[in-house]
Amino acid sequence: MSYDMDGLLELMVDQGASDLHIQVNQPPTLRISGSMTPVDGPPLDPKQAEELMKAITSSSNQEKLRTAGGADFGFAFKDQARFRVSVLRAKGSCGMVLRQIPNELFTLEQIGLPDTVKELISRPRGLILVTGPTGSGKSTTLASMINWINEHEDGHIVTIEDPIEYYHEHKKCIVTQREVGSDVTSFADAIRGALRQDPDVILVGEMRDLETIEAAVSAAEPGHLVFGTLHTTGAARTVDRIVDAFPANMKDQIRTQLASSIVAVISQVLCKKKSGGRIAAFEIMVTTTSVAQLIRENKTFRIASDIQTGASHGMIGLDAHLLSLYNAGEIEATEALAKSQTPGAIREKLIENGATFPQT
Repeated sequence: MSYDMDGLLELMVDQGASDLHIQVNQPPTLRISGSMTPVDGPPLDPKQAEELMKAITSSSNQEKLRTAGGADFGFAFKDQARFRVSVLRAKGSCGMVLRQIPNELFTLEQIGLPDTVKELISRPRGLILVTGPTGSGKSTTLASMINWINEHEDGHIVTIEDPIEYYHEHKKCIVTQREVGSDVTSFADAIRGALRQDPDVILVGEMRDLETIEAAVSAAEPGHLVFGTLHTTGAARTVDRIVDAFPANMKDQIRTQLASSIVAVISQVLCKKKSGGRIAAFEIMVTTTSVAQLIRENKTFRIASDIQTGASHGMIGLDAHLLSLYNAGEIEATEALAKSQTPGAIREKLIENGATFPQT
């Protein structure tokens, strides 16, 4: 039996799969609602895996695969969906992972963000960070925020991505989307270029190195609203991750810059819903005078306490949100426990709310 790439992509769209894994010695496997589901068929051999890879990979990306061991790119499948693709070599054979990018841009309400976020993304300047582990929906959240600004504000939005995932039309804003590797050489170069392009909003798809982090933080200071992502969980860890990227002699300076430039840190995880599908749980930190002082004085370990008591400023802790999702019947208690930051504390609260756990 041979597999057909178009058929596998059709199946992905039909099943609402978030990912497709192509690996030798395993049938093509879909991730549906967070669970891995192999396609009904025999395992792939090296030749089949290579043929599937070549069906959607340009000659230039095939060359990158050959020389560097991997390549990342985006592509559209007919008019049905877009995909973010990572091709790779493993044990000498081709492999591939495709992430489906929904054609539809979700509203902030649909992804579960509170109305207070609208005030944050209406600010004229500052740094808003959306963080979380790989596959937690950061790109979807950022696209929804950019779309809200595009529909309600007036200005110039510059996005810098690798690869471009969601396509944004010009609405009330002009939107310039640049792809690292094809439109510009690096994130840092693109940020510096954006500053000469009369931007109001800059989206940095990934703050992955010191040069990019430094450029993004600096861009937020003179009057631009900058969105960025990091693979961190929680506001305190996010601030620490940024500071730790800098050499010792610059740490005090960057803490001072962050204290004055960060508007908010939105950290998220994806949870399996009881009814099928997935739902995001959020931690939202808004920079108050108190939070800014904690960042400046290197006391980020106290930020969690400010988040717990900061509901009036639009803040919410991740565990509090997980608990509310459990109480609303959206997720199982075991899922809330697995995704929490303080499992011991949330376990007690879940039991108080009627949850039962197997005896250990």
